[in-house]
Amino acid sequence: MLEFSPMLSPREMIEEGVFGGSYFNYELLNQGDGYKYFKELFKGLDSKLLISEKYKPSNNAFKIRSGMDYNYWTEMKWIHKDDPHGWFEWYCKYYVGRRHADDDRQIRRWQDFCGYRGRWRLRIYKRIWETNGDWNVSPRIQQSLLHWSYKVNKEDYQLWQNMYLSQ
Repeated sequence: MLEFSPMLSPREMIEEGVFGGSYFNYELLNQGDGYKYFKELFKGLDSKLLISEKYKPSNNAFKIRSGMDYNYWTEMKWIHKDDPHGWFEWYCKYYVGRRHADDDRQIRRWQDFCGYRGRWRLRIYKRIWETNGDWNVSPRIQQSLLHWSYKVNKEDYQLWQNMYLSQ
């Protein structure tokens, strides 16, 4: 089994402010029985954080635009037919217990992005170190990490320092 330890539940991610509040739309949330658990996962959330026809950077935790658009996702072949809305849809389903043939691929993508040796996780801690501890550095990277259920934190920064600065 591949190591997979997201920091946040799908609900916590939405509460933190991800996807410009536009990941979902009314059509996705009303596509029948297959999507009924989305309603349970996000029941009671402020709809401005959850459903918007337009991407709103102000709904993001770092108040900036971050991430690639859907056309790019499809060009890169990151979309599986069973999860046509991408990684976050897959993660929501995984979180509630679904196991799927695409799990290994999605978990590897997560690992590559923000896992223990994930390129963006390593990059943000290097930037923090290079700026003498500026935790506000690179908001776009921090927002992108949040899209993958990872929050920059001091404990992981200490691990990074121990791993990379002691070499």
